[in-house]
Amino acid sequence: MSIYREYDIRGIFEKELNEQSVVRIGYALASKIEGKFVAVGYDARSHSPILFEYLVHGLNAGGKKVLDMGLVPTPVNYFCNYNEFNGVIPSASIMITGSHNPSEYNGFKITINKAPFFGEQIYALGRECEAMDFPAKVAREVTKIDALTRYVDFLVSEFQHLKAMPTRIVYDCGNGVAGVVTERIFGALKLNAKGLYIDPDGTFPNHHPDPSDEHNLEDIKKLLATDGDIAFAYDGDADRIAVLTHKNNIKGDMMALLYAMKMDKPTVVGEVKCSQVMYDELEKRGAKAIMYKTGHSNLKVKMQETNADLACEVSGHVFFKNRYFGYDDAIYATLRMLELVHDGIDLDAELAKLPQVFSTEEIKVHTTESEKFKIIDKVKELLKTPPASFPTIKNIIAVDGVRINFDHGWGLVRASNTTPVLVTRFEATSQEEAKLYEKAINDLILQAKESL
Repeated sequence: MSIYREYDIRGIFEKELNEQSVVRIGYALASKIEGKFVAVGYDARSHSPILFEYLVHGLNAGGKKVLDMGLVPTPVNYFCNYNEFNGVIPSASIMITGSHNPSEYNGFKITINKAPFFGEQIYALGRECEAMDFPAKVAREVTKIDALTRYVDFLVSEFQHLKAMPTRIVYDCGNGVAGVVTERIFGALKLNAKGLYIDPDGTFPNHHPDPSDEHNLEDIKKLLATDGDIAFAYDGDADRIAVLTHKNNIKGDMMALLYAMKMDKPTVVGEVKCSQVMYDELEKRGAKAIMYKTGHSNLKVKMQETNADLACEVSGHVFFKNRYFGYDDAIYATLRMLELVHDGIDLDAELAKLPQVFSTEEIKVHTTESEKFKIIDKVKELLKTPPASFPTIKNIIAVDGVRINFDHGWGLVRASNTTPVLVTRFEATSQEEAKLYEKAINDLILQAKESL
């Protein structure tokens, strides 16, 4: 499997990400960066510091100087692109992280000129690396910077109005890297906060740091039941969040609706997996809602293009341009959610007012890398003349795979950009209709598979 993915570079340490591949990646990236300085940070995985040294070799060989921010969450890495250190603003940043992947994985999230480096840029980089000679070592040029303190100070100053709020907060860092900032920020704001698995440990001894999987929320739910009013959980590199109350596990699309309540007619970008309730409610309130492709890089680019205030993914990536810089940051999203509570918004009561719909989780259909996009093309073709038994189609949105709108809901099938699977999701005003849409689309996928 190629390490060069749609949104980042990702693979197994030593097997795929080793001295040979990573030095080349650093050297090739150096030629894409105009300025002299590249800021690099890494997550809690035991092999992240090793990959850091390989990357430094490549970047230095390519004529770049490295600003070393050490162990930081991904949002701190993004944040450094907007700050000056020792008289210089970095021209790019690279985050060494395996995010929520198993502990043997690692990877690189790349930002150049404040924009994500992704898609064809990454695929072209991969082709370049494979054709390249191994670069010789040059003198190591690395300067340590304290981006972490700069980030903590910024958030503490932005959220002074939350100081000593009485809400009982519980949170789970999952032994990812969120713990290096949560303690400092919650402490400085004198918040009533109690944390689980705060110490970074790349072996993830307690549970996997993926808050979109319900199994990983069992411990924080228990703590919420006894000690909390609201709970937060973070993924491995702290760019993704789960928000829990005593009644709800609030998904990213519903978070966006809540956040938008405090904004004046915002423009909000959502991905194709977001609930129709989110799009309809935003429009009803005078906001502008835009549906776009899944993926943190895609959403950042679309936000820039549309000058949006906010963007979200169901999985818990939330991006604020309103009062912030336009990237996904689970720590910042935590403070904005606490701000709503502080301002007297009853999260559960607001969610209870929304139209009742039945949504499935993401359902994965396993296939192959070579077949997944072919199946989507075939499904689009079959939808031109659907079977007589197929539910009535109102319209089809083809921005990322196919999202088919029916009379009482919708169904989605899209190819994952990172794994050999199709992703489906269904939503309807009743459970029976959601099941009906699911069966109709699954039959179509099967037909498409068989015809290949």
